[in-house]
Amino acid sequence: MPATPTTTPADAAPPVFSHKEIVNVFSGVALAMLMAAMDQTIVATALPTMAGQLGGLDMLPWVVTAYLLASTTTTPIYGKLSDLYGRKRVLDVAILLFLAGSVLCAAAQSMTQLILFRAVQGLGGGGLMSLAFTIIGDVVAPRERGRYQGMIGGVFALASVAGPLLGGIFTETIGWHWIFLINLPIGAAALVMTRRALGRLAVGRSKPTIDLVGALLLTGAVTGLLVVATRGGSPGLEWTSPLCLGLAGLGVVLLAAFLWHEGRTAEPILPLHLFRLPVVAVANPVVAVSAMVLFAGIVFLPLHLQLVQGTSATASGLLLLPMVLGMTFGAVGGGRLIAKTGRYKIYPLVGLALSAAMYLALGLLPQVAGDGLWSTVILVPLGFGLGLVMPVMTVAVQNAVPHRDLGAATASVGFFRSLGGSVGVAVFGAVFNAAVSDRLSGAGLSGRAVLEHGASALVGLPDAVKAGVLATLEHGFATLFLLAAGLAALSFVMTLFLVELPLRSATSPKVKTA
Repeated sequence: MPATPTTTPADAAPPVFSHKEIVNVFSGVALAMLMAAMDQTIVATALPTMAGQLGGLDMLPWVVTAYLLASTTTTPIYGKLSDLYGRKRVLDVAILLFLAGSVLCAAAQSMTQLILFRAVQGLGGGGLMSLAFTIIGDVVAPRERGRYQGMIGGVFALASVAGPLLGGIFTETIGWHWIFLINLPIGAAALVMTRRALGRLAVGRSKPTIDLVGALLLTGAVTGLLVVATRGGSPGLEWTSPLCLGLAGLGVVLLAAFLWHEGRTAEPILPLHLFRLPVVAVANPVVAVSAMVLFAGIVFLPLHLQLVQGTSATASGLLLLPMVLGMTFGAVGGGRLIAKTGRYKIYPLVGLALSAAMYLALGLLPQVAGDGLWSTVILVPLGFGLGLVMPVMTVAVQNAVPHRDLGAATASVGFFRSLGGSVGVAVFGAVFNAAVSDRLSGAGLSGRAVLEHGASALVGLPDAVKAGVLATLEHGFATLFLLAAGLAALSFVMTLFLVELPLRSATSPKVKTA
C-alpha cells in the first residue's frame, strides 16, 4: 500500500517513495516529456502544407523559432519556480499552457496567429522537459537515478523520430491540425497521472520570492541572441545589418546585466554559486556542445535522406530508426550500468568517442547514410554513443547539488541543452549554406533555401542541373558531419575534466557548495 499523501516544506528532505509510486511518477512525467519532445520535431514535416493553406511562406521559419525562443528562455525560470512553489503546481501550469497553445495552434487562421500560438506552446514546453528530469531527481536516489534518466532519454530518442513520422502521416491523411490535437489526450493523461502521483512532493518554500528582474533580463538576453543565431543571415536580418548587430549587442548587454543581477539577489533564477561546483561548471558546457552534436543527426540526417537520397519525409523518419534504437539502448543501458557500478564518467567518454568516429565516417562517406546495411552499421553506434551522454550529465549535476537547488540545477542542464541544440542547428545551417551556396547559385538556389523548403526547392530542376545540385548537397552534408565529429571530439576533451563524485544512495544530500 502506498504511503498516505502528505505535503512537506520544500526546504525539507523529500519523502521516500515506494517502487509503485516511483513507477506512477515516472509514467506521468515520461508522458509529459514525450509530448514536449515530439512537438519539437513533429511540426517540421507539416510546415510547407501549413504555409500553403495559411499563406505567408516568408514567415515559415518563425513557426519554429517562436517555440524555440519561448521554451529556451523559460526553462531555467521553471526550474527555479519549482524550487520555490513545488514541482506539482508548476508542472500543472506547464502542461496546461502547452495544451492551451496546442488547441490555439490547431485553430490558427493565419501564419501570424500560428507563430503567436506556437510561442504560447513554448511557454509550456520550456517546463515539461526540465521538470521531468527534476521530478525523477526528487523521487529516486542518484545511485538508482541513472536507469530512470536513461529511460527518459529513450523517450526523447523515440520522440525524435516519431515526431517527423507522425507529422508526415497526419499531414498526408487527416490534416496538419492533428499534429497539435494529438497533444490533448497525451497531455490529459500526463496531467491526471502526475497530479495523483506527485501529491507527496514538497508544496513550496514558506516565503518564496520571485526574481522578476532576473527573469526579464534573461528573457531579453536569450531572445536577442537566439534570434541572431537562428535567423541571422536571412533576408531582412543580414549579418551586417543594423538590426542584426543591434540585437546581438542588446543580447550581450542584457546577459551581462543578468549575470550582475543574479550575483546580488536573494533567490536568483540561475544561482551562480552552482557554477562554482566543479561538476556543474564542466557538465553544462559539455551538455551544450553535445546537444549540438545530437541535433546534427536529428535534424540534418533526415534532410540528407530527403534531399540527396530522394526519400519522403515519412520514409526518412523510418530510416532513422537504427539511430533511435541505438540512442534508446545507450540511454537505458548506460543508466543500468551506473546503477550497478556507481560510476558514471566513463560512459559519456565512450559515447562521445563513438559519436565522433561515426560522424567522421559519415563525413568521409556521406552516401552510406542512405544504404540500408551501412546506415545500420553507422547509425546504431552513433545513436548508442549519443544516448550515453545526456542522461549521465543530468545525474552528475543532480548528485552534486543540495536539494533546495535541485530544480534550478536540473533546469540549467535543460537550458544548456536547448541553447546548444538551437545554436548548433544554426551553426550547422550556416556551415552548410557557406559550403554549397556558391555552387548552387547557377541553379538559382542557396543553401538556406534548400534547408528551409526541403525537397520542394528541387522540384522542376532539369535532370542535368539536378545531378550537379545533388553532388553539391552531398558535399555540404559531408562538411556538416565532419564539423559534428570535431565537436564530439571537443566535448570528449571537456568531459575529461569532469569530477566523478560518489553517487549517493539517498535523494537528499548534505553537499558542500565550494
